[in-house]
Amino acid sequence: MYGKVRSACLQGIEGQIIEVEVDISSGLPQINLVGLPDTAIRESVERVRSAIKNCGFTFPMDRITVNLAPADLRKEGSSFDLAIAMGILISSGQVAFQAAEQTLLVGELALDGTLRPVAGVLSMVHAAEKMGVKRIVVPAQNAQEAKLIDGVEVYALTRLAQLSTKNDSLWDELLVENKEDACSENMTKHAESSLYGEDFADVSGQYQVKRAMMVAAAGMHNMMLIGPPGTGKTMLAKRLPTILPPMSDSEALEVTKIFSASGKLADRSALLRARSFRSPHHTISAAGLVGGGSIPKPGEVSLAHRGVLFWMSFPNSHEACWKYCVSPLKTAE
Repeated sequence: MYGKVRSACLQGIEGQIIEVEVDISSGLPQINLVGLPDTAIRESVERVRSAIKNCGFTFPMDRITVNLAPADLRKEGSSFDLAIAMGILISSGQVAFQAAEQTLLVGELALDGTLRPVAGVLSMVHAAEKMGVKRIVVPAQNAQEAKLIDGVEVYALTRLAQLSTKNDSLWDELLVENKEDACSENMTKHAESSLYGEDFADVSGQYQVKRAMMVAAAGMHNMMLIGPPGTGKTMLAKRLPTILPPMSDSEALEVTKIFSASGKLADRSALLRARSFRSPHHTISAAGLVGGGSIPKPGEVSLAHRGVLFWMSFPNSHEACWKYCVSPLKTAE
């Protein structure tokens, strides 16, 4: 039997929709994962097997082939666990899932069938919304993050066993209500209150450098502070984000997607409205600064997007990175 569902993974900081195809045929009991999966995805076989059994389902003792399409794209992470489990259950006839191809399934499975949150859900849901996918099933911890994208229905799942019921009202129970009033009130509250721990207005004196920083902030220019230790260079740089204009909704979405992809999103219930301030150590590697890896991950330059990138004791050995290290405002353009 054949079944197909949709899942997603990250490519850099952007979401990539992946079709998870499952075919169950007669033969020696085994499961084959194809489609350039990484080690975390290959290990999902054991997680899925235990989760299915511990949730009251039967793991098919047949030949199972799981294909992650497009097959020429490398994939990594544990976000495919839920989709692989659902594909197996649908193909074996244990679960009837309506409009499976129009539903995005994202989540990591524990051995007892509970769902664990994954990084980058905001980017994945945004990519799904662009493709016209309107139903999103995610772990309960990621539900509020997924609701940050307008125009989608988000369903919070806590355990795989919840899908065993034949009750038509199941989706009504899992649906995360849209709290537009609460979100608007929260945004207004943030706009009225300070988003930062320091304020540029607290600086006494330093009139010339403050004038230079205001010009740099107004024109989104780069700047370099030179002086002996203790003259206030770091203190002033930390307060530079407080005089930058508030981020627009599109800018806030960009920044939140970057932090979500890197696993550094602390508050999943709202977009990041405060401009970031990143101050990496001068001994940081090039990959840590600009990002990298076989599947690129965000570096300090990306994390400082729409904010301030400040690097103390800039060394001459990193001349190739000069445009990033003295560019506190126009990063990751």
